[in-house]
Amino acid sequence: MYAIVAHFDRETELIIKKVWSDLSTHSISKYAEEIPDRRPHITLASYKNLSLEQFIPVFDDFYQSQSKLPLTLNVLGTFFNSSALFLTPTPSLQLVNFHTQHHKHFNQYNDNPNSLYLPDRWIPHCTIANRLSTDKLEEAYTFCSKNLPIIHAHIEEVTIITTIMENNHCVSAPTVHSVSLN
Repeated sequence: MYAIVAHFDRETELIIKKVWSDLSTHSISKYAEEIPDRRPHITLASYKNLSLEQFIPVFDDFYQSQSKLPLTLNVLGTFFNSSALFLTPTPSLQLVNFHTQHHKHFNQYNDNPNSLYLPDRWIPHCTIANRLSTDKLEEAYTFCSKNLPIIHAHIEEVTIITTIMENNHCVSAPTVHSVSLN
């Protein structure tokens, strides 16, 4: 399985990594420690199979001409019946267009019609904590709502990762290829 993820500017990454660390220190969540070298991101797309030899040149050509994308992370939320806590950005026209253009350009690679990352299903988010009990979810929400500022961020890099799954949990997500935006 492959995912296309958008990475933030260094300052934003440090803010989110500090929250991850604080949640771990307070014994609320070990999310950041579950996967080696985990980086804060927003997932743009997922694919079951990709011919990387074919995909990477098209990916490079598309993203090397894209500009850094400003966004504001200002909402803390969870999905119904989930144990996840996330930050979500203001759904600006720029962000929606960025995502839609990806899916238009790479439509021929869409091999998962049920993907939650397709334009008509996508809820952009950056996970802060996952697999929390109800009590820990409440604790994480309270902690983050009191300690997180509104974050004015930029998407500066788009990356292809491969997700290694065991027992329906991602245990590794190594980078396959990245492109820095202009």
